[in-house]
Parts: sequence; C-alpha cells; structure tokens
Amino acid sequence: MTGPEPETNEPAHDPEVLQLAAKIFDLARQGDTATVAAYVDAGVPPNLSNDKGDTLLMLAAYHGHADTVRVLLERGGDPRRGNDKGQTPIAGAVFKGAIDVVRTLLAAGADPAAGQPSAIDTARMFGRTELLDLFGAD
Repeated sequence: MTGPEPETNEPAHDPEVLQLAAKIFDLARQGDTATVAAYVDAGVPPNLSNDKGDTLLMLAAYHGHADTVRVLLERGGDPRRGNDKGQTPIAGAVFKGAIDVVRTLLAAGADPAAGQPSAIDTARMFGRTELLDLFGAD
C-alpha cells in the first residue's frame, strides 16, 4: 500500500506565487517598509527565503534598511538565520557599513560571531573598529 499521490499543483512552483515572492524580495531590497510589513501581516512568512537562502531580513539588512529590518524582526524575522553560504544578516550589514542596521540586529539577538565570514571577521577585514568595539571584539 502506498501513500496518497503528491500534489502536482504545489504553490511554491506556481509561476504567480514565484512572481509575487520575487516582488516581495525586491521590496525588501528597496526598503519599502510599509509594503513589506503589509505582505507579512497578510500572511507572507517573515523568514521567507529565496533560492540562495537569503531571507527578507537578510536582503533588507544587506541593503541598509534599518526600518524594514525592524518591522521584519517585530513580525518574527530570525536575526540569526544565515543563507546557503553561511552568511548572516549582521555580517551583510557590517560589510555594507550599515551601523544602524547592525545595532538593530544586535538588539534582536544576532550573533556577531556566527556565520562565514562572521560579522566580527568582516569588521576586521574592513577595519571597522567602531563595530569591533560594539561587538566587544578586538
């Protein structure tokens, strides 16, 4: 006896769903905080990730949008979740020099020692001593 036949109309493979997801990822990159918040409030998972494992939070953090990062965190975005390469939102924010985003992620529990490279390693690579001080690293 076998189980039920798998669904062939899987929503994750529906072209319209994929197109909507791509739009929401673009909104996170652009820092359209109100629209991202509205989509998440309407049921889009706050930890939605793309084919590279980048979450909405990762994209907003990397592109320096502190307000978008804040609303995603308030709605359950995971500040510790890395992408498929092991990069974390806080390391992306350090790389881009987005200090307000770094502070927001730290306050939400992001680990500056996590990931490859970590936020601490990234701060060292780019000589961001103010962030090393913030992380309590030397």
